[in-house]
Amino acid sequence: MKFETKVIHSGLETDPSTGAIITPIYQTSTYVQSSPGINQGYEYSRTANPTRTALEKSIASIENGKYAICYSSGMGAADAIIKLLNPEDEIISNKDIYGGSYRMFEKVFSRFNLKFTYTDLTVADNIKPHLTKKTKLVWIETPSNPLMNIVDIAKIKKLINKNIILVVDNTFATPALQNPLNLGADIVLHSATKYLGGHSDLVMGAAILNNRKIYNDLFLITKSCGAVPGPMDCFLALRGIKTLHLRMQKHCDNAKEIVKFLAKNKMVKDIYWPGLKSHPNHKIAKKQMSGFGGMVSFQFKKNDFKLTKKFLSKLKLFKLAESLGGVEYLISHPFSMTHASLSDKQKEINNITEGLVRISIGIEHHEDLINDLSTAFNKLK
Repeated sequence: MKFETKVIHSGLETDPSTGAIITPIYQTSTYVQSSPGINQGYEYSRTANPTRTALEKSIASIENGKYAICYSSGMGAADAIIKLLNPEDEIISNKDIYGGSYRMFEKVFSRFNLKFTYTDLTVADNIKPHLTKKTKLVWIETPSNPLMNIVDIAKIKKLINKNIILVVDNTFATPALQNPLNLGADIVLHSATKYLGGHSDLVMGAAILNNRKIYNDLFLITKSCGAVPGPMDCFLALRGIKTLHLRMQKHCDNAKEIVKFLAKNKMVKDIYWPGLKSHPNHKIAKKQMSGFGGMVSFQFKKNDFKLTKKFLSKLKLFKLAESLGGVEYLISHPFSMTHASLSDKQKEINNITEGLVRISIGIEHHEDLINDLSTAFNKLK
């Protein structure tokens, strides 16, 4: 099936008891067994739930994967993936990852004798000096958060040992624009809170893969540690996925218009969006993505927190909030919000400045949002 057909039909099974076309919310914790150990495929909802099963089938299908596991958050999914490793294993990641991922790696898992190395993977060959016999996992975020850097997934895969697990966080691109499994990834990670859900009304994560052994190991971790979503959130995610194709088209179209506006503004120094020909990895983005996404960041020429704060306070339609990927426009200040947990040194290394602003482009009419931005900029003069 084509992608726009998949999002409607994948995971959808008519309810056998009523004929309901939409998967019901199976709001139950346990299931009656006909005799000890004999059940209808479900025994306890931490292990599996029919609503969650339908969602996992849907997400696996749209990512061109065989298996999917859903989690109570994107960080829950990341947590389970890192638990595949053993003490003294080494992990390589692009240096500009989501602040929450960095915090989890450094504040939690580094305590269990795991070594994390961060490097600029926009040049794939930069990974070579860091590869050792202890390297067991490579963690890629592309496009990255918040500077929209692009990593060549296929090239990274060619450079690493086949026994090294390649994880790609595909939250920003979504399966509508990029399919990392097709490019060699072993695990695709999503914060389904974002574009998959699409309506800012749930928190969820997902991991998608094709390798049966890794899936079994990951399922055991998930079943044992229990970071699973409830059936209501699964129902909402199933609903959100049905419009993913249409929403991503609009996100991308609006992003293009917003970028055009920002490019003409004399207060703006840099714009970060892979759709720009001036983007250092534009050609790679064009090769591995079918669209450039709805996330845009920009840097004020005057790198001043008071100026940035004033600008953010003058907006009306843009909502100042963390998260992204909803139907509404959201705007954030990574320095003090999503990446606040980074040290001053890490912020400097990753170019997370006081004048950096990140926008999650919504699906409203772009002219209304441009007017909102224009008004806020004018009030700074």
